[in-house]
Amino acid sequence: MKSDPHSRETLFQWKGLPPPGTTVSLALQHLVAMIVGCVTPAIIIANAVGLPQADRILLIQASLVLSAVSTLFQLYPIGGRFGAGLPVILGVSFAYLPSMQAIAGEGGGIAAITGAMLVGGAVAVTVGIFVKQIRRLFPPIITGTVVFTIGLSLYPTAINYMAGGTANTYDLVVKTKGLTPALVYGSWQNWLIAAVTLTAVMLFSHRGRGLCKLASILLGMLCGYAAAACFGMVDLSGIAAAGWISLPKFLHYGVTFDPSACIAIGLLFAINSIQAIGDFTATTVGGFGREPSDRELQGGIIAYGASNILTALFGGLPTATYSQNVGIVTTNKVVNRTVFTLTGAFLLLAGICPKFAAVLTTIPQCVLGGATVTVFSTIAMTGMKLITSQSLSARNTTIVGLSAALGVGISQASAALSQFPREITIIFGKSPVVIATLMAVLLNVILPKED
Repeated sequence: MKSDPHSRETLFQWKGLPPPGTTVSLALQHLVAMIVGCVTPAIIIANAVGLPQADRILLIQASLVLSAVSTLFQLYPIGGRFGAGLPVILGVSFAYLPSMQAIAGEGGGIAAITGAMLVGGAVAVTVGIFVKQIRRLFPPIITGTVVFTIGLSLYPTAINYMAGGTANTYDLVVKTKGLTPALVYGSWQNWLIAAVTLTAVMLFSHRGRGLCKLASILLGMLCGYAAAACFGMVDLSGIAAAGWISLPKFLHYGVTFDPSACIAIGLLFAINSIQAIGDFTATTVGGFGREPSDRELQGGIIAYGASNILTALFGGLPTATYSQNVGIVTTNKVVNRTVFTLTGAFLLLAGICPKFAAVLTTIPQCVLGGATVTVFSTIAMTGMKLITSQSLSARNTTIVGLSAALGVGISQASAALSQFPREITIIFGKSPVVIATLMAVLLNVILPKED
C-alpha cells in the first residue's frame, strides 16, 4: 500500500509535499510572526533620512522582496556551498538600526548605507569562509553582550516614536487639513495611542492563543491604527497614487563609500554572522534533533553575506535570520521546505505591490513606537539569556557591565567625542554597539580565565 504523498508526516521532513491547507496556514503563521519586524526598520530609516513618499514605498518594497530572495537562497543551496539548506526565514534586522540612524543623521542617506552594506556583505562572506577559526572569538558572553546592548540602544528610538517622532509624519496633515495642533511631538494624543497599541500587544501576547498570540504585534498595531484614525492621524491620500505592480530598482538611491560607515556596519556584519550560528544551531537542534554541520554553517553565512550584497544593490536594508521564526520551528517541529518556500512567496508578493507598501507608510509613528518597544525589550532580554547561559562570575560580569556601560554611556553623552575627528565620532560615538563589541572581545582576550 502506497503512502499518501500529502501525509501530515511530511511536515516534519525536509522534503515532500504536505497537505495544501496545512501548508498555507503554517506559512501564514511564519509570515505574521516576522512581517512587522521586516518593514519597521525601513519605515524608521525612511523617516530619519526624510525620503519622499515614492522612495519610502520603494524602500519598503525592496526590504520585502530582498528578504524573500535571501530566504530562498538559504532554502535552496547552490553548489553545496551557497546556502544552509535549513528551514530559516530572513528579514531586515533591527541590529543595524542604531548605526544606520547614525549614518542617516550625518547626512549620508541611503547611499552611504548601501556602500557600507556592500563592504559588510564581503565581511560576512569572509567570516563564512573562516567560520571555524573565527567562531572561538565570540562565545555566548560576547554575543549576549552585543545583543543586550543592541536592545538597550533601541529604547530611545521606541520612546521617541511613542511621543510622535521628531520627523513627525502628520505635521503636514495638521497644517493642510486644519486638524488640532495638539497632534505634534510629545502630545497626550501620541502617548494615548502608543499606550493603546502597547496594551493591545501585551493582551494578545499574554492572553491570546494560537495565531492571536503569534501575531500579537500585528494585531496590536491594527488596534493602535484604528485608534489613531479616530484622532485624524492617518492620511490615506498617498495610497491612490501608488501602482499595483513594481520591482525594486538597481542602485536607485546611489552608492557612496564613507569609511566610518563601512567600518561600523562591517563590524556589525561580522557580529551577526556569528550570531547566525546560534539561529542555525537552534533550528537544527529543535527541528532535526542534531547539531548543524560545518558545511551548513559555512554555506549559510556565505549566502547571508552574498545576499546582503545583492540587497544593497537593489536598495534594500541589511537582512539576518529571524529568531522568532526559529522559535516557531523549535515549538512545532515543522521543518518542511515547502512551508518556508510559501512564506517566501508571500513576502515576494507583498513586496512587488506598491499599494501594500503605501499602506504601511500611513502608520503613525506613535503606533510604531507602542508596538516596537516590546520588540526592543525582547531583543535586550534575548541578550541577557545568552549572557546568563554562562556563569555570572566576576570576570563575566566585568565583560558585560563595562562593555555595555562604555557603549551606551558614550553614545548617550552627545558631546563626549566632540573634539575627535568626524570619522571617530560616527564609528564610536553614534552607535553603542561598536564600542560594546570591541570592548567585550578585548576584555575576553586580556582578562585572565577563572579556575
